[in-house]
Amino acid sequence: MGAAGAPNRWRRWRRSRPFWGGLAAVLAGAEICALPLAPLKVMLQQGIAGVPSVLMGLVMILMGLSAWFTPQHRTLAGVLTVLGAMAALVMSNLGGFLIGTLLGILGGAMIFAWRPVTREVPPEADGTRAEASGVAEVAEVSDASGASGPPGAPGAAAASRLP
Repeated sequence: MGAAGAPNRWRRWRRSRPFWGGLAAVLAGAEICALPLAPLKVMLQQGIAGVPSVLMGLVMILMGLSAWFTPQHRTLAGVLTVLGAMAALVMSNLGGFLIGTLLGILGGAMIFAWRPVTREVPPEADGTRAEASGVAEVAEVSDASGASGPPGAPGAAAASRLP
């Protein structure tokens, strides 16, 4: 495929996971993490607030990366990102001067709300219906009584009808 197919591979990878929510979570975590390392003129109060800020920032970065590389855990990653952003509001300089908290809540909500797209394959010429969900295709056929089920399955009459 080479370099010519790289943009298409990137686009397919990006669309198969909650990319924008993960990016917002990573940016929020980086912003919350970086504030305790800023000069004291910028900081409201250094003190003990530096430790939770760095830890919450790292957790939010980890949840954003988790949403990218293991999208099947997006529900947990989204909820933990929102909880971390809300805790950062209280524990670390107003959540990175509100920017980190708002980005974290937005990113966590986007991660939580993301659903994988399933595309429907057009019906075959012989009247069977096939659906593809990214990797495998599943075909449904009807038996003599009109009930549908997987091909060759015993008791297909008890299966539910397709819409």
